[in-house]
Amino acid sequence: MPRTSLVLGLALAGLSLSTPVAAQGLTPDAVDRLPTRVPHAVHRYGPAPQQYGQLRLPEGRGPFPVAVVVHGGCWTKGFATLANTAPLASALAERGIASWNIEYRQLGEAGAGWPGTFQDWGAGTDALRDLAAKHPLDLTRVVTVGHSAGAHAALWIAARPTLAADSEVGAAAPLPVQGAVAVDGPGDLAAFVGVDEQVCGQPVITTLFGGKPAEVPARYADGSPAQRLPFGVAQALVASVVLPPDAARAYAANAGGDDVRVIALEKAGHFDMIAPGQPSTEQVIEAVETLLAPR
Repeated sequence: MPRTSLVLGLALAGLSLSTPVAAQGLTPDAVDRLPTRVPHAVHRYGPAPQQYGQLRLPEGRGPFPVAVVVHGGCWTKGFATLANTAPLASALAERGIASWNIEYRQLGEAGAGWPGTFQDWGAGTDALRDLAAKHPLDLTRVVTVGHSAGAHAALWIAARPTLAADSEVGAAAPLPVQGAVAVDGPGDLAAFVGVDEQVCGQPVITTLFGGKPAEVPARYADGSPAQRLPFGVAQALVASVVLPPDAARAYAANAGGDDVRVIALEKAGHFDMIAPGQPSTEQVIEAVETLLAPR
């Protein structure tokens, strides 16, 4: 599905779900073309071509808090790359927050889906330990921020320490984070089955997990953040079109004591939310700053 069709699909999804429509805001290509800062480092966290990230540092000596930034794109090759979140990653660095913008394997690429895509999100986050050996990073102050499908990743990374070490997508010592910002993307993946076809133009969740919730329940239990709640991490859900405010509030209502803040935006373009200079992006950055503040 072409990226221009994705914008239309998002608007149609918004209409069908009775949520604010992503008024024809910025296109993903327009966001890709926004100015960005040159990364201080490009680091590989695995052998696959997609297993790398870009580190951007603020001015000064540090150590700096860190935002792990994860792009969206329907979990599928051809929709988006880390170029789509490079402007947001650059803006975070300008605000005093080191940004680690990761690429990962998407559906249609070798090794993607279950468990590879999830393993990439985890390994990419854990790579901060290697980066901290060379750069002034404060790994006690790490927040994830993801857009669209990356919102799922941001929440899942935060929930990862609750997984059993022998889970297919688990790890022996996952890097803990202190907050997660999910920008207009789903936290309940079982509930997103069916909606995904409206948003992405094709079913993607059952492909990502390798089956429907009833067919592979253990995978959804390990891979859907809503089924990991509570996981003891503060979260901010930026809701608009792909994540309707009602769905965000339902997630928060079932958070089991987790601190979950819902930021409901009206008439915010889906891609405007990751475009520095847009009011909705400012709210995303402020949410990251709030979660990094001493608690």
